[in-house]
Amino acid sequence: MNHKHTVVDPVAEIRGLRVVVDGRAIVDGVSLRVLPGRVTALIGASGSGKTTTGLALLGEYPAGALATGDVRVKDGGLVGYVPQHPAAALNPARRISALLTDIARAQVRHLPVRQRRAAARERVLRALTESQLPDAETLLRRYPHQLSGGQQQRVVLAQALLLGARVIVADEPTTGQDALTKSRIVERFRAVAARGIAVVLLSHDLDVVRALADEVVVLRAGRVVESGPAQRLRSSPRHEWTRELLDERTESPLPDAPTGSAEQPVLRVRGLTARHRDGTRGTAVVLRAPELDLYPGQSLAVVGRSGSGKTTLARCVAGLHRDHDGEILLDGTPLPRSLRDRTHSQLAAVQYVFQDAHAAFDEHRPVVRQVARTAVRLRGTDPDTATREALTTLAGLGLPENLAHRHPGRLSGGELQRAALARALLARPRVLVCDEITSGLDTITRRGILDVLTALVRDRDQLSLVLITHDLDTAALAHRVAVLDAGELVEQGPARQILTAPSHPFTVSLMRTTARPAAGTAT
Repeated sequence: MNHKHTVVDPVAEIRGLRVVVDGRAIVDGVSLRVLPGRVTALIGASGSGKTTTGLALLGEYPAGALATGDVRVKDGGLVGYVPQHPAAALNPARRISALLTDIARAQVRHLPVRQRRAAARERVLRALTESQLPDAETLLRRYPHQLSGGQQQRVVLAQALLLGARVIVADEPTTGQDALTKSRIVERFRAVAARGIAVVLLSHDLDVVRALADEVVVLRAGRVVESGPAQRLRSSPRHEWTRELLDERTESPLPDAPTGSAEQPVLRVRGLTARHRDGTRGTAVVLRAPELDLYPGQSLAVVGRSGSGKTTLARCVAGLHRDHDGEILLDGTPLPRSLRDRTHSQLAAVQYVFQDAHAAFDEHRPVVRQVARTAVRLRGTDPDTATREALTTLAGLGLPENLAHRHPGRLSGGELQRAALARALLARPRVLVCDEITSGLDTITRRGILDVLTALVRDRDQLSLVLITHDLDTAALAHRVAVLDAGELVEQGPARQILTAPSHPFTVSLMRTTARPAAGTAT
């Protein structure tokens, strides 16, 4: 971090920002000075107004919002945005090369025509390297959906760097990424700040905030409750809410897997080899899982670094990725590769909860109607009964009726994640697949969601959980852990064994890289 005390003019500034939606102030009187070469972190619980404040720097507000206050960017400079869920910012119909080359071409028009193609290509490759994306030549041939969430995030960062932004708003840039990748992203943003670019970091990840931030602004219910130098807030927070937010109590102890069970696995993976289409070169193998079992009433955590194949495995199980060999069996019966070919009972039995809850809901219909629809479609429940069941389930997950009747855009990330869980539970599944569903949440909301998942597996007969996660603290809540490295299943076993005495060299290295990113000085 840069600790120079010379007086500099802000490159962007917010004064007295108030944003009202449906008569409710979601941001209320927020002021912010963004300095060149400095990292300003906005922290707070889900729904505290971090993203609304950050997007105000881009001149963007929620639909129907009434915004007052003053937002200025020096000399009309460009503000880049790295969203929490990058898939929404990437055109799914275009390859990564096309998405980045379009930006680079606009920056080389001053060159002779014959030099433009090579110059644009050089800029694209350099931006990918700066964004910590190795094997750029291969990635350029892929479509966004063929990348992991972490890879998509870094492609969007490359776009912002290519555009020459003087301010970058980074909204949860480490969402869904493993510890090693987080450390690299920290280094990347340190280097960005060292070039004089201002960074506004919206994050629940306190390790990343500790490592990067020069200034911290703490939000609660749309208001600033405390702000100041990052070191001072870390060592002596003054507000009670800040102390609660910074409290990182450890999770529940490792569960003991049931022993001596004669039950057969509810889900079995046998000889799974999954592929992605790789442009003109045909297909590339991205996952090999020879054997994997999930037992009734147990949870399985699938861990690994970004791009290791975790989500591909989950999508194969759910019928969302059909380009694979091998078998996935439910209660001993092979499941069709594509969900289009699965029966209603098979669809109900295996439910998938996406990392990006906002993208999984229709913005134009109330949440409760979308949750109830699951029971109507998959179980044949009548609409009135389904609605009552939906409201009961939502309330049980901490989402009261007044919030359930809102449209998705009116809910926070944590609230909408609970709604996504409720929608899946209305199918009464045998297997619940949760893909990084806590990775974009603050510590308080995250603990709440994990408590819900733990209680669901404990209290619901025969419900089993597949937990896709990069976070080993989250994996510790599972009965068993499977470890993926570069698309290979390298180790699996009881959670206590894997997380305390791993045998594979990669798992050992994964444990070592869970150390917090170190705070440092950008150079």
